Amino acid sequence: MQNKRFILLAGGVVVLLALAIVSLYSGVFVFEKHSLTEVIAALISNDNTIDASERFVLLELRLPRIVMGILIGSALSVSGTCLQGMFRNALATPDLLGITAGASLFAAIAIVLGKYIKPYVPEAMHFSFLSLMAFTGALLNMILVHRIATQNGRTNIVVMLLTGVAITATGFAFMGLLIYFSSEEELRDLTFWNLGSLAGASWIKNAILAVVVCVSYLMLVNKGKALNAIMLGEKDAMHLGIPIEKVKRQIVVFTAMLVGTSVAFAGTISFIGLIVPYILRLVFKSDYNYILPLSAVWGGILLLGADTISRTIAPPTELPIGVLTAFMGAPIFMIILIRTRNQM
Repeated sequence: MQNKRFILLAGGVVVLLALAIVSLYSGVFVFEKHSLTEVIAALISNDNTIDASERFVLLELRLPRIVMGILIGSALSVSGTCLQGMFRNALATPDLLGITAGASLFAAIAIVLGKYIKPYVPEAMHFSFLSLMAFTGALLNMILVHRIATQNGRTNIVVMLLTGVAITATGFAFMGLLIYFSSEEELRDLTFWNLGSLAGASWIKNAILAVVVCVSYLMLVNKGKALNAIMLGEKDAMHLGIPIEKVKRQIVVFTAMLVGTSVAFAGTISFIGLIVPYILRLVFKSDYNYILPLSAVWGGILLLGADTISRTIAPPTELPIGVLTAFMGAPIFMIILIRTRNQM
């Protein structure tokens, strides 16, 4: 089993690296004088084969964007996988539960009202104020959904989804107010969050994302055994020695951290946490020992592929990546609804 999982992970990493190389060479800016192999060799050797403008496009624009796409796609996919395992339902994703909407709303509050809030916040936190606000919104919504939908250790799926719908609607209402009172610059920023984009990628943001992702994965990716036990029922899982409440608290906190940071840096990117776990579950049923680590790799592949398409499908403009992932995820959402309607 360990060998099979390693082989599948290694295969996913190879696909991811190949896609990253293709994405590095794709876009509006064309390297007319150099082939793909020459560009990659020049970056590795750090010589003067390529000129300053080409080096800037590669190292300051495309490469940070590729890294951010991998990190955020992986984070959203693992978040969706953990939530689906905890709630024992394929529809339990950050988007449908209102977690993404909560993170987006608090990020919008930071953009529009930040100048009024920051004086009351310690100065050391000003640099990460937007990320902290997005994390707070995601965490509060996650706790709210869990409290409302869970009674006597059992989660009512219909109540869970309706709670997510209500939270998302409330978030959109407050977002509308913020848009109404925002300035032109703030309105452009809010539009960025609503549509989703990796255009703001930078090495500093990637460093923060990498820390959040690594810390969260240390706590989440090894939860395959616990989530497999929870699928049998929480009482059965407790009899097997699984610390249910501790596992659930860890999933709630670190899922909110992953979603909040992703929204803070890239805006609203929907359905990544629905598409990847669903496809992996078709192959591996509900074995989270496979699904969790593989979702970390294939989530990055999906978002990086979507971003590459968004940058190249209609040059010189760029299709918002949140729109593209919504087009990809909506049909899968309908398929899951049709397959599970009798159970619901």
